Formats: sequence, C-alpha cells, structure tokens
Amino acid sequence: MSAAAELLDRLSTVRGIRGSVLVSAGDGLIVAESLMTGVDGRAVAALAASLVSRLRRATESAGRREPVFLQLHAAGGNVLAAVAGPDANVGLARLEMLDVSGRLA
Repeated sequence: MSAAAELLDRLSTVRGIRGSVLVSAGDGLIVAESLMTGVDGRAVAALAASLVSRLRRATESAGRREPVFLQLHAAGGNVLAAVAGPDANVGLARLEMLDVSGRLA
C-alpha cells in the first residue's frame, strides 16, 4: 500500500467519513483513494477537480487570492476530498484533512 493510501485510510477512520480521495487538480484523475462500498470515486474526483477549477477562476476574476481550505484541500497540484455522512465529526475530519494534506505535500 502506498503512503498516500495509508494516510487516506487513516482519514477514513474518523466517525462519519465514508472515504477520501486524492485527485490530480489538473485533470481530475484519482491518485489514491480509500472509499466505502457504494461511493463512486470517479464521481467524487470529477466533482472535486471541477470545484477547485471554478473556484480558482472565480477568485481570480474577483481579484482575490485563492482559498486554501473548503473541505476540499488543494496542495501540490492535488486535491484531497473527503466524503462525509450526516453523522460526521466535521471538526475532527477537518483537522485530519489538514494533517494528511501536510504529510502529502
């Protein structure tokens, strides 16, 4: 198992997190994933890459700097996305995402 996959597995242990995906921001391809059965990684990857691309264009048009964290985290050309259920501990998930993205960068 790759180091990225091990980190994503750790993120997936947070209560309510159904899985996580590391996606190439440029083309939306999955770099690594740790998802529960029934979660479509390709759909999550496409959505994450599309959101980051649109956000970059919107903030650039508004003359603002690019946000760093939106429950999607873009760093080093990749996007880390977590799929959360309604029972998710969002605060802990956010902290784990920041830690994972820091280790991946």
